[in-house]
Formats: sequence, C-alpha cells, structure tokens
Amino acid sequence: MTVRQHVHVRGRVQGVFYRDTCRRLAEERGVAGWVRNLYNGDVEAVFEGHPDDVAGMVRWAAEGPPAAQVVRCTGVAEEPEGRAGFRVLPDAPPGDDPLDG
Repeated sequence: MTVRQHVHVRGRVQGVFYRDTCRRLAEERGVAGWVRNLYNGDVEAVFEGHPDDVAGMVRWAAEGPPAAQVVRCTGVAEEPEGRAGFRVLPDAPPGDDPLDG
C-alpha cells in the first residue's frame, strides 16, 4: 500500500538545511516525492511511499533539522501518483502554494 501526504511547514525553515536534510532522510526511508522553498519563507513537501515511512517523514517535517524552528506543520492526504525518487525542486514563485490560505 502506498500513501501520499502534501505538507506545508511554517517557521524558521529556510537557510537551516531543511530541504537537504529532508531529501537525505526521505532517500534513507525509501520515500518518494519532493521538497521546495516557498516565496514567503515556508517550505512545502510531498511524501509518497509506505504508510509508516510517510508518517515518519511527516513527523520529521514538524520538527525539522536542529537549526529549524517549526511553528506549524499542516498536511493533506492526496492520491498517490507513483513517484520514484526524491527531489529538491526550485523555489516556488509567489502564488504557487496550493496549501496556503
């Protein structure tokens, strides 16, 4: 069984190796998806894989790496897309965050 979570992380999450740490941990767990910075200083990520592994990534996202200060982490379940691999995407332009609002 494969699940997918789309998360939005708010706080001090840019400039603290959030995306690189997220990518490394996702690869270690065999979780597919992506992570990117948002224009407003937040981070957005998609995790897809085994339910336990995805849940672990969502828990990690709510904490972040040691230098991060996460104040809010929200997520929504989505239909899996069958992704393979985990990527750090380019920064999102203003207005390109489906979970903002």
